[in-house]
Amino acid sequence: MFFRNLTLFRFPTATKLDDLDTGLTECQLKPVGPLELSSRGFISPFGRDSDLLAARQRDAIWLTVGGEDRLLPGSVVNEMLARKLEEIEAKEGRKPGGRTRKRIKDELITDLLPRAFIKPSRTDALLDLEHGIVVIDTSSRKNGENVVSEVRRALGSFPALPLNAEVAPRSVLTGWVAGEPLPEGLSLGDECELRDPVDQGAVVKCQRQELQGDEIGKHLESGKQVTRLALTLDDHVSFVLGEDLVVRKFKLLDGAVDSLESTERDDLRAELDARFALMSGEVKRLFCVLEKALKLSRVEA
Repeated sequence: MFFRNLTLFRFPTATKLDDLDTGLTECQLKPVGPLELSSRGFISPFGRDSDLLAARQRDAIWLTVGGEDRLLPGSVVNEMLARKLEEIEAKEGRKPGGRTRKRIKDELITDLLPRAFIKPSRTDALLDLEHGIVVIDTSSRKNGENVVSEVRRALGSFPALPLNAEVAPRSVLTGWVAGEPLPEGLSLGDECELRDPVDQGAVVKCQRQELQGDEIGKHLESGKQVTRLALTLDDHVSFVLGEDLVVRKFKLLDGAVDSLESTERDDLRAELDARFALMSGEVKRLFCVLEKALKLSRVEA
């Protein structure tokens, strides 16, 4: 269960989570109803065979928000609606009005929904109680906010806010590529995105390229700024950091995974626990580096 993307939110470290287990139970995922488009709620991180709704490793908590969505393409509804309207026009010799169109469309949706396919989904989240951060396995801020909303629903109150930097991330990333010293443990990868700061300006995306070479240097001299940058932390983690403070392409490297493979485990639950412990530790280390480098704001109680 290694996260692939990290969207982070901060909450006060003094936040009380004493009622979390009760809240998770009350907010479990319920099957989507026959006339519902979607349903959201908590499921077990360990899969369908487990009733446990939260996994804990010291001050880290692993939660999973599950979803069920009925697939009812708008094109299908519109096609059936057009046929119905054509039949009415041919029979009555007039085009149906707006109210009639809406009523027929609502009737079609009501008829089709119970027969629509259901698509399941899951989004994993890590709550780091020591640093007051929620880390969600998504690159979408909207999806991240939806998960935070589910945690808030379970707790009644959860003052988590999107990550915010007191310095311009674009300026920091550009400086690192331009030759400014990186924080201890960080090194440049081989991927970046550069943008002209003017509206509708040029965008250059580089992959598998030496980032401190002449070609990138010329883009910087022309005024372009780095908006995404591939980095490595202590040969344990590689990732791409964006100016939106979302970590993409998060990957544990051999230096980190070797410790996992050297530990013997008898069952799937133990394996997942070990993976969660490893991943949460690496995520915390990365956060501490980024917090200092980007002057990430805290959230007051």
